[in-house]
Amino acid sequence: MYEISGLTKTYKRGKDTVEALRGVDVVIPDGDLLAIQGPTGHGKSTLLQLIGGLDRPTGGRLVFNGRDMAGMNETQLTKLRARHFGYIFQSFNLIPTLTAQENVETALVPLGVSATERRERAARALADVGLDERRSHLPAELSGGQQQRVAIARALVKEPEVIMADEPTGNLDEETRDEIFALLQSLWRDRGLTVVMVTHDSAIAKRVPHLARIKNGKLSVLREPEVSKLPADTRRLPGTAPVG
Repeated sequence: MYEISGLTKTYKRGKDTVEALRGVDVVIPDGDLLAIQGPTGHGKSTLLQLIGGLDRPTGGRLVFNGRDMAGMNETQLTKLRARHFGYIFQSFNLIPTLTAQENVETALVPLGVSATERRERAARALADVGLDERRSHLPAELSGGQQQRVAIARALVKEPEVIMADEPTGNLDEETRDEIFALLQSLWRDRGLTVVMVTHDSAIAKRVPHLARIKNGKLSVLREPEVSKLPADTRRLPGTAPVG
């Protein structure tokens, strides 16, 4: 569970100070699927980066499973990212000279997983996203939807608690978008994952249990998560998640 309160982020741009986030408050229960919408440049990706431990807040509290990420040092944040979070990006971020199998394996290297186990887990992850027969293909030999499936497999292979998805369907056509979102929904339900997604796509936003909008660095919740719609083994009301 995330408990976020008074979260701020400011940047220096020359002599000016830019307030990217202005006191964000939100609770993200375990097993939630939260979509964040908003205009370009109003703080969506900044918030996702903070939640994913890729950047540090200027102020406020960012509590994940009872630990305030704002107070962690870089070593602690690196371990948290490696073990608990998976990331999916609009541009896929695949290494062009590596096969699909090798791209997925890269996520396990920081965890000290043996080469044999890396191969086995990566193969299973690719099979889970429907790419069992494409493991030896390079990214350039795959369609956009297939490349995003590789990116999803790379995020899943670590068996994370949380998936951060930054415009995961933004580079895809409508049909492929629907396929990728259906895959994410299926994985979310089956694995009890927490998914935090930034999206411009209103069609996607209509299909999530928890929806928020950010404008001028301020977050407003448009649709609260319904506990009954969360995966069964993760249904916890805010404030009742175990600390760990």
